[in-house]
Formats: sequence, structure tokens, C-alpha cells
Amino acid sequence: MIQRKSRSHKKLPMLLIIVTWLFAIVQSPYFASAQAQTTEKTPSLTSDQAAYAKRTLDFIAKMDSLFFDRVEALNGGHELETLILDSESNNYDIKVARGPVVEKGGRVLTITTRPTARFQKQTSWSRFFNLDVHPKTPLVGMLHAAFVVQFYTDGTSTLGGWLDVLPAAMSQEDLDYLRQEMDKVFSKFGVDGTPHREMVCKGGTQENKRWRRRPACVGGSFYGANLMTVTEENFLLMTEAYEQFLDAYLTIVERRRDDPYTEEDLSAQDAMRLNWLEDRFYADPYTTNVTPYKAWSLYSLPPSVKF
Repeated sequence: MIQRKSRSHKKLPMLLIIVTWLFAIVQSPYFASAQAQTTEKTPSLTSDQAAYAKRTLDFIAKMDSLFFDRVEALNGGHELETLILDSESNNYDIKVARGPVVEKGGRVLTITTRPTARFQKQTSWSRFFNLDVHPKTPLVGMLHAAFVVQFYTDGTSTLGGWLDVLPAAMSQEDLDYLRQEMDKVFSKFGVDGTPHREMVCKGGTQENKRWRRRPACVGGSFYGANLMTVTEENFLLMTEAYEQFLDAYLTIVERRRDDPYTEEDLSAQDAMRLNWLEDRFYADPYTTNVTPYKAWSLYSLPPSVKF
């Protein structure tokens, strides 16, 4: 089901307002999470796991609001496109915003119900939250920001994510700003950012290196060898890193929205968008093996790609 809706400030009949309000609730991350809980297999979580599950949902809702509120302000309003898609192994809640500044910004909230690839394990509870952002200006590259929490039936857990930009024609000043904001979080938690930046650059063993994305390597990857277990320290590290990096990125979008750019800058953006398309089709182990094309093409792909 795909439902398009545009925001308007005109007065609406009361019935339409009520229907719109109910529809907004149904499409919210909170509702999607609660709805999915009625069908996904959820053996009892421990009290600690249940507490982290709730904090995960709260954090996702916070990031969802932060992102779409900022994008709406940047775009002066926007058209929203939504899709709820259920497969045999995953449930997807997708929302995409389009406009003149953030040309396309996509969010997916995924619940895994059973493993379908050899690198996956059976979960008792999971949430994956991802933002892929494509600004209109080539002076700001695209953002890929992922966050995942999973509890497994064997009692173990994983916490991870991926935060970086594909730079296009971004200035060194803006890339340094993103690096510095990420370094603040690493420093606060006494974490060496080097292995996280090495992983974001090199990728994991499941990725096809020939077609892989080419990031700026200013953020960090918390996948592969950098995956963490769910502990208080790790949860705070991952959530603070995510919010800090997202906020810094949107600040750059606002700062550069009206700056002039050249044909060379546009060519850099075109090359970046093509590289991201190649990554989606040929490199990423999830978009190539797990996530349906109908889902990831909506929330992740650039608004246009030139060959």
C-alpha cells in the first residue's frame, strides 16, 4: 500500500481532520512497532532487554521526528510518501519526504521476524532504523545513517550502525566539521575512532568491494568486528553518535542550501549517485540478498541517476 499525502495549512472539514489524524497514528513508528509486535515471534525478554527495547523505540521516534521536522522546515513543507510492506522475514515501515532543498529523504523502520541469509540469526526482538538523504545541492553529499538493536533467542544481543556521507562536492571544511562532531562522541566515551573509520572505508567481508559505496570516512561503522552487545555504555555511545552526526549533517544542509555551485560540482554529485545505485544493486549484502527491491528502491535510491 502506497499512500501519498501533502501537508496543507488550509482549514479542513472536521471529519477529514479526524481521518488524517488517525492515518498519521497508523503510519507512525510507534504504531508500526506495536502492530508488528502482535505478529512477530517474541519469546519473553528479560527485564533488562525489555527496558532497552523501550528505550530503542523511544530513540527511534525521537530521531524520526527530528529528521522529518528539520526536513519540512528546510523544504518549506513537503510531500510525504509512505509504504508498509510485510514479507515472510521482515516488516518494513517506509516514509519518504521530497522537496526543493532535501530533494529526497527516506526512512525505513524494519523488524526482522526470521533469518533468510547465512549471516543472520533468529531474533526474539529487533529494530533497524535507517535514513538515506539526498540534498538538491551537490555541495552536500548524501547521508547514510543506520541504527540497529537485536536480541536473539540464544540470549545474546547486538547493537550497531553506520554513519557517514558519500561526499559528492562537499568542502573540506564541512567534512572536517562532521569528523569533529563524531570525534566529540568518541572522546566522551573514551573510544578510539580509528577502527570505526577503517571499517566505514573498507567495509565488511560480505560486501562486494568492486561496486561498494565510496564514503568520506568521517563518521564510523559499528558493524562487522565493531558490532557491540547491548550494554548501557554501548547504547549511549551509539545513540549519541547517531544524533550528533545527524544534527551536524542537517546543519550543513541548511548552511549550504543557497550556495552557488558549478557544473563540475554537479558531475561529482552524478558520480556519487551512480556509485550509490551500484552499491545497492551489487555490493550491500542486505539490498542484494534480504530487503525487497520495492522497499529499498523507495527509501534509499537517489531521486535521479545519470549513466
